[in-house]
Amino acid sequence: MFNSTAGSQPTTMSGAQPSMSSGKKLEDRITIITGGNGGLGRAIAIPFIKEGAKVVLAARNEETLSKVHQELVDLGAEVMSVPTDVASERDCINLFEKTMDRYGRVDILVNNAGVSGPTGSVAEISLEDWNDCLNIDITGAFLCTKEAAKIMIPQKSGNIINVSSIFGKRAYPFRSPYAVAKWGMIGFTQSIAAELGKHNIRVNAICPGPVQGPRIERVWKKRAEIRNVPWEVIQEKMIRMAALRRIPTEEEVGKIALFLASDESNSMTGQSLNVSCGTEMR
Repeated sequence: MFNSTAGSQPTTMSGAQPSMSSGKKLEDRITIITGGNGGLGRAIAIPFIKEGAKVVLAARNEETLSKVHQELVDLGAEVMSVPTDVASERDCINLFEKTMDRYGRVDILVNNAGVSGPTGSVAEISLEDWNDCLNIDITGAFLCTKEAAKIMIPQKSGNIINVSSIFGKRAYPFRSPYAVAKWGMIGFTQSIAAELGKHNIRVNAICPGPVQGPRIERVWKKRAEIRNVPWEVIQEKMIRMAALRRIPTEEEVGKIALFLASDESNSMTGQSLNVSCGTEMR
C-alpha cells in the first residue's frame, strides 16, 4: 500500500459534508477508483483531485500503480494506493477496509477496472479467457459495489459510477466476452440504482466509445489481423462511424465522470451516458 498526504493530515469524518468549503466540486470526498494505474483511471483521478477529492487508487499492477500515485502526489493530491485484483473478493474487502481505516467513510466509487478480453470468433474463444474477462469487467464491479453499499447505506449517501461502453448497447462481433460484460454493467447500474436510491445513493454509468490511446490501437490491430486487413482500415471505419469524425480522449471521459460525481448531476441516477463523439446515440 502506498500512502501520501499533501497538506493537512486526513481526519475521520462521520458527516457527508466537509468542515470548510473551498468551492471545489468534490472537496474532501473520499473516492475509490479501480483500474487506477493508467488510462481512464488516471484520466478520471486527475480532475477529481483538482476538485478536492481524496483519492484511493486500486489496481493489480503495482509498478504502474506506483507511477500514477507519484504523478498525483506531484500535483499536490492526497492519495492512497492499494494493490487490488477486483476479481478477488478478499482483495476488494481489503481495499475498503484500508480506506475505512484511514478515512472512516467512502463517498464515491468508480468501477473502472477492466480488460479488453479476447478478440476472436465465439467458436475459438477459450473458457479461461471468457471467465477472465467477465470476472474483472463485471464481477469485479459487483464485489466493489457490494463493499461500498455496506458503507454507503449507513451513511445515507454515496455515489457509484460504473464504466461500461457503447458496446454494452450494440453488437460487437469478435468481442463477445467484452460485450457481455458491458451489457451486464448497464443492467447492473439500473438495478442497483433502483435498489439503493432510497438510501440517497446514486448509481450511473459512462459508456465510452473507442478512446484515443494505445489500448484501442492494440484492439484494432488484433481485429484487423482476424479480418486480414490493415489496422488503419479498422481505425478509419470507427472514425467514420462517429458523427464528429473523431473518437474521444481519455480526458473527455474524465470530465463526464467528474460531472456524475459532482452535485451538478444530483437528480440523475440509473443513467448510462455515451461519450463517443456520436458513434452511439441511444
